[in-house]
Amino acid sequence: MRVVICAGPATTGKTSVVRHTAKKLLHAGHKVAFVKLDVQYADEDEILAEELKIPTRKVYSGELCPDHCNVMVLGDAMQWAEQHGCDVLIVETAGLCLRCSPYVEGGLGIVVLEATSGMNLPLKVGPMLSLADVAVVTKIDRISQAEREVFRSRIQDVAPNVRVREVNALHGIGIDPLVNEVLETPEVNGPMFLRGNPPVGTCTICVGKKEIGWQSHFGVVRALENQVFYRGE
Repeated sequence: MRVVICAGPATTGKTSVVRHTAKKLLHAGHKVAFVKLDVQYADEDEILAEELKIPTRKVYSGELCPDHCNVMVLGDAMQWAEQHGCDVLIVETAGLCLRCSPYVEGGLGIVVLEATSGMNLPLKVGPMLSLADVAVVTKIDRISQAEREVFRSRIQDVAPNVRVREVNALHGIGIDPLVNEVLETPEVNGPMFLRGNPPVGTCTICVGKKEIGWQSHFGVVRALENQVFYRGE
């Protein structure tokens, strides 16, 4: 089983990249399964199941961060994909938490970024980019060549070792190198581990405390004029 984690901000074209990649993998004789992780609404699994006739699943993370939910369900997802006789599992995650990395050791980590989001986008997405293997840049036809070069440069400022692939996700142009990346990824054997370190600390806001002001909260907190500090026993 090869495991591919595809992350990126909303509306970047993640599903289009997955669709064209999966089509080419199927054409090459591979069996692909697809899992979509989102917070409260998604229909990509239904669209790909109807179009490509592949097994798909959808998981809503609800109160969990989608990247944390990925950690929880990935083991079960691999077993489910194996039961369907698949040799490639593609997981598309909403990737909304910019402190976390959804990627796993031994798998292929893909971040999808749209070039029209601004030249500084690569500087803002944190481990979603810096811990990825491949950065796929979409909507390249909507910006100038000079802007493309600056965008690529910003990506490699943040992640010097990431491999940049520019694609037209709408029409599937430039997808072949990405398919090769998938096929060159080794099969996962044995236990899997999250790539990178999760954020440290538990947030009382995340567990339901609604009062305003750091004085009402515990754990890792911060005030307007201070760096983060720990408050509590």
